[in-house]
Amino acid sequence: MIQAIQRWRGRHPDLYEFILFNLLANIATITNFLVLLLGNSLLFRALAGTPFVLGPFDYSLENGGLCGFLSFLLSYACAQTVNFIVQRKAVFHANNKLGPAIAVYIAAVIAVYFICLYVPTLIVAPLSRIVGGLAPYIANCVNILIQVLTLYPTMKFLVMKKTEA
Repeated sequence: MIQAIQRWRGRHPDLYEFILFNLLANIATITNFLVLLLGNSLLFRALAGTPFVLGPFDYSLENGGLCGFLSFLLSYACAQTVNFIVQRKAVFHANNKLGPAIAVYIAAVIAVYFICLYVPTLIVAPLSRIVGGLAPYIANCVNILIQVLTLYPTMKFLVMKKTEA
């Protein structure tokens, strides 16, 4: 069985890498959901009744208020930190300079951050009417999909490089 997997991996290295990326990204996903739950239920709960609007980020009470904004913000930051560490060595086996890699990753993460902070303002309120308290977690799933589709190519082609010794 192991030999068959190794042969398949040798014939499909890019697909294997993408599958491994997604499997190990689950560590970041678990981190994301745990921190979101912790933020919504404990850390920022007292701020749920405080609406927060900053430009396009409309975290009205229906969208979770300041509690929702801060919970999404913190969960994303924690998940992306975990993701960088896990993906760098386990998937991409990167050995390039850490400083420039972190700088490019942070720039990409910030760009995706704004998208992922905006998405809940569009979908949490309508979803809440259908699924109630599960809406922030469904919005989080949408955000995770956006992150995978955006950050995988960024990490593969820009951030996680192998350099010659």
